[in-house]
Amino acid sequence: MRAMVLERTGQPLRLVERERPEAGAGQLLIRVAACGVCRTDLHLVDGELPDAEPPIVPGHQIVGRVEEIGSGVDRFAVGERVGVPWLGWTCGTCSHCRAERENLCESARFTGHDIDGGYAEYAVADARYAFALPEAARDLDVAPLLCGGLIGYRALRMAGEFSSIGFYGFGSAAHILAQVVVARDRALYAFTRSGDEASQSFARELGAIWAGGSGERPPVELDAAIIFAPVGSLVPAALRAVRKGGVVVCAGIHMSDIPSFPYSILWGERQVCSVANLTRQDAIEFLELAPRVPIRTTVAAYPLEHANQALADLRDGRIEGSAVLEVG
Repeated sequence: MRAMVLERTGQPLRLVERERPEAGAGQLLIRVAACGVCRTDLHLVDGELPDAEPPIVPGHQIVGRVEEIGSGVDRFAVGERVGVPWLGWTCGTCSHCRAERENLCESARFTGHDIDGGYAEYAVADARYAFALPEAARDLDVAPLLCGGLIGYRALRMAGEFSSIGFYGFGSAAHILAQVVVARDRALYAFTRSGDEASQSFARELGAIWAGGSGERPPVELDAAIIFAPVGSLVPAALRAVRKGGVVVCAGIHMSDIPSFPYSILWGERQVCSVANLTRQDAIEFLELAPRVPIRTTVAAYPLEHANQALADLRDGRIEGSAVLEVG
């Protein structure tokens, strides 16, 4: 099979031929049709995730068909369409798993980081962390829901109840979650790179009532903010934008250092929290919600062998919506 492999961080992925893997006990072998390109993949390739151990096949927004079923699996059928997200395995026995917080499992393994992912023609996944997908939407359109959607949904839940919310960074996750916010008749404010008129226009098209640069103050105090961009300096900016009692959620797996800031912008029972990974319950809830909204993803498609170009375009902010590799 063809696979794009990260052999050393800081270096481009390399297209290689590999033996097709097999499904072991409790696993599925999936023929990959599409795989989303996530900023986490970019952090992996750029060496910003210190526990990464190449060689590895990146990719954790996998859409494909079950090709082979390992022993002990009875939830899926050969040919069924499934999705595989970032969280790829947990122990089920640590204190976090027992407390239904499997996203914090001490021994968790992640698709495209510890487990070979979807930048390949085939991928093996733990059947516990694969999810049946409806047939209505295209593979390319569904793929971004499996990370931008799922982890974005968790971030949205952690923001609590709100009438107004700000999104800092308007990429894959934000353009998906914007549709949820607007469908719930909540006010959305979008913050982008200064001067990025294309992203600001895109946010308005999706229902944002205001869009501006990340250094600007919105016209009203916000109830909550979610920071999707991996930029630590946005934390104090978001704190200045939210009201007393407001919540700032940091939604990424990696962020540059947060600069010092005066206590006065945190005071007033404002909160800052992070989102780590996702749970299976997040996936079940969001995948049921998405067609009801309905969520429409905006996708830039690339062939598998152009994965490095997709990552470069993501790094340079040239993608509107989500980048997806068309594999099958």
